[in-house]
Amino acid sequence: MTVRPTIESYLDKFGERMKIFDNEKNSGAAATRNNGLRRATGEYVFFMDADDLILLDGLEKLYTTAKQFDVDIVNSTKSYKMSNDGKSLTPVNLLRTTPQNIPILEHNLEWRVQGLLEDKFSWAPWRRLLRREFLIKNEIFFPEKLKRCEDEIWTHGLLFCAKEIMHTPIAVYLYRLSEKSITRIKRTPLENINSRINNIFHDLQWIDNIMSKISFFKENPQYRYAILEHSTQRFFLKLFNSSLKVSPSEMYESIKQEFGKNFGEYNVIVTVLCTMINNYQKIIAKTNMHTDWRELENYLRLGENSHDIYQPPPHS
Repeated sequence: MTVRPTIESYLDKFGERMKIFDNEKNSGAAATRNNGLRRATGEYVFFMDADDLILLDGLEKLYTTAKQFDVDIVNSTKSYKMSNDGKSLTPVNLLRTTPQNIPILEHNLEWRVQGLLEDKFSWAPWRRLLRREFLIKNEIFFPEKLKRCEDEIWTHGLLFCAKEIMHTPIAVYLYRLSEKSITRIKRTPLENINSRINNIFHDLQWIDNIMSKISFFKENPQYRYAILEHSTQRFFLKLFNSSLKVSPSEMYESIKQEFGKNFGEYNVIVTVLCTMINNYQKIIAKTNMHTDWRELENYLRLGENSHDIYQPPPHS
């Protein structure tokens, strides 16, 4: 039986350069990362998940790049996906807006916004080395009110606030999705709906607060609206498949119970979402569509008033 070393066993090796902090309670990924960010003292920070691995010289490569170009963010555009048993690795390209093997130093916020609207960026926090002062100065902390996808919202702050980003094809991270990962927690349809709506509520406020501080969005309000609309639509599509499994009345009552304390603040959004879901349920029933949200995604993006007609794939 192989005994894995504990994190405490590395203290003697790293001396005062290494510090370990324990949460008093399980506060979730966002609060834990924020706690680490506030306690950190180094020039750069790197967020790593517990079940993943990194190459021995991975941080050295990213740090060397950051110092060479004096940037706040080094964005690694490649990684490796590791099988759960650790026996196989698959290379993954994480940035789909540029050729895979070309490093790019860019300072184009409009390009980044367009990439976000076209879903061409990866959200994973572990793909970036970040200057700590940049995060603190711009108050780019992980949103702790979100129950999931906090890294997706947080990434908007990075892309909006950074003056320059170095996108490099250096692959240093080995991503492994274990069976115990929080992303694989099974939820009931109503639990999934409430979780996604919680994202919509707090997602919009967090992103809008960031954009309100940036002159680009003041001068280009159409981009500000497009980002908020796109973010809402992303989470709506994620809850849509679950919404097909419950009645509108069950869904509304569950949402009211979940968000009852602040329901007056959110009731307009909830009513609109419930109406949207109910309308799409009718469209599906009328057109005999399949209920896989990936098959429906393009249709829903067009809107129910589109003249395009959805053609369900033939049965195999």
